[in-house]
Amino acid sequence: MKTAIRRASPLLTLAALAAALLALTASSALGAVYQIEHFSVFEAQLKAGQIHEATINRRLRTVRVTLNDGRHVLAQYAPHEEPKVKAELVARHVPVTVLSPSQAKKEHLKRGVHHKIRYIVGGVVIAIVVIVGGVILYNRRKRAAGGYR
Repeated sequence: MKTAIRRASPLLTLAALAAALLALTASSALGAVYQIEHFSVFEAQLKAGQIHEATINRRLRTVRVTLNDGRHVLAQYAPHEEPKVKAELVARHVPVTVLSPSQAKKEHLKRGVHHKIRYIVGGVVIAIVVIVGGVILYNRRKRAAGGYR
């Protein structure tokens, strides 16, 4: 039993570090590729001719834009403004794609899933840290009591 506890402590520490690394990687990988901008910035970019292509999501009321310099930005427009936004983009000869309701629904559902994954990974990391801390505390108390070297 004592040998198993001695071996378990380094293994649990390595497992906690691996889980923490996984959590950091997952949170950075799930981060959005699109920078969120205010709608007025989108309008300024449109007037300056910086927009290469655009995708409109009616369900989320967002416009995903690819700029001429390769950056991807996301802007949210006001309710019932979709026809006006589409007309402005078409007037500037920007290729516009409007997502179908099923595609828009997938985008909407995908947005919520990432938060669930982050919370689950965070909970697992916290649980592992608590377990490792408990094992380390247990080993220190045993060592102080003279249970083993």
